[in-house]
Amino acid sequence: MLKQKTLRGSFSLNGKGLHTGVNLTVTFNPAPDNHGYKIQRIDLEGQPIIDAVAENVGDTTRGTVLMKNGIKVSTVEHALAALYAAGIDNCLIQVSGPEFPILDGSAKAYVENIQRVGIEEQNAVKDYYIIKSKIEFRDEETGSSIIVLPDENFSVNALISYQSKILSNQFATLEDMAKFPTEVASARTFVFVREIEPLLGAGLIKGGDLDNAIVIYEKEMSQENYDKLADVMGVPHMDATKLGYINHIPLVWDNEPARHKLLDIIGDLALIGKPIKGRIIATRPGHTINNKFARQIRKEIKLHEIQAPSYNCNESPIMDVNRIRELLPHRYPFQLVDKVVTIGANHIVGVKNVTANEPFFQGHFPQEPVMPGVLQVEAMAQCGGLLVLNSVDEPERYSTYFMKIDGVKFRQKVVPGDTLLFRVELLAPIRRGISTMKGYVFVGEKVVCEAEFMAQIVKNK
Repeated sequence: MLKQKTLRGSFSLNGKGLHTGVNLTVTFNPAPDNHGYKIQRIDLEGQPIIDAVAENVGDTTRGTVLMKNGIKVSTVEHALAALYAAGIDNCLIQVSGPEFPILDGSAKAYVENIQRVGIEEQNAVKDYYIIKSKIEFRDEETGSSIIVLPDENFSVNALISYQSKILSNQFATLEDMAKFPTEVASARTFVFVREIEPLLGAGLIKGGDLDNAIVIYEKEMSQENYDKLADVMGVPHMDATKLGYINHIPLVWDNEPARHKLLDIIGDLALIGKPIKGRIIATRPGHTINNKFARQIRKEIKLHEIQAPSYNCNESPIMDVNRIRELLPHRYPFQLVDKVVTIGANHIVGVKNVTANEPFFQGHFPQEPVMPGVLQVEAMAQCGGLLVLNSVDEPERYSTYFMKIDGVKFRQKVVPGDTLLFRVELLAPIRRGISTMKGYVFVGEKVVCEAEFMAQIVKNK
């Protein structure tokens, strides 16, 4: 199983803020297992910390703004995109002001420094949220939509559309996050000339200039007004009849704006709080709909806090009933695992098909057959036994004996026709023949039973 990751060392970046225009320093530090992304305002008394999660987003005007208890941090999306695409799960980010520096308007500097300091694997297992059915969020007012579909990996398709002769329709695709540094990271933020005056009037983009943004001049204005705007922006006067991109550095790609929108999507979805496996299709995306979608996914995660393991009945099992019989001493009617479909160093997934012919239904209860809860626990324990036996040579010569069972919960009836999926994982490495495990029983996507076990493995044959 893939493990969580953090930075191997710390790094700092300096620059002016896009909206405040003040000089800022942001430092990225390694963080422990299950820490997630957290942002610390080291310029404030008490150095408060904000969790980088979707519910803490308080504003999405020209950037993603995290807010909590009156503390805010703006323009976090480019840095978070770089961390997320690099597979980093845990990072403490310290910033000396109310926003991250805009740098060149892309994620390039973040990516370069992550590559420079390196990435370190941690002990905790990476906790993916696997998309198992289509989830869609639409904003009828703006025509924006985000759809996520089941996929084995995380990928993003972004389609943008503007009523502009210069920038009308573009799309960008990233199939593999490993290609983020070369295909997306250098894409810079962009703004239309017609947006600049209202944004300045709203007290935003005080630090914006041609070094950190692509400016798109797509609707002709008078030379006088164009000169006034150039003075406000601090750039030389230009010919008001010449439409197009205004930038010091040529476009990196013809579809650089679409690639930047894709970058923003990744940064905003990093606020889901855990990596996902699914294909994102975003039409006319923006920070507002990105955040609403991230919040919706977080609600889905809470509803399915423990996800059922993937099970494809067409694939051959890793252990069939005959192999299980060779390893476990249980026989009819007490062999309660039909097959094992996944087994790793610290987890196992087993299957039992519950039929109307089970002997226990004769007395429990004949008129309303329900599988006894103790047998669900026994089936989990048998799965756990197979997991432990998988860790030794000559497993046929060992037996596992359960010493303790704690925290048993039954959440739903199990009846004839149900297919039970067991997921059992080690809570700690096996020491002196003693193992501790956590097990879940699923019917479909629902947890029907759970328990913790302690077992001893003994060589007795």
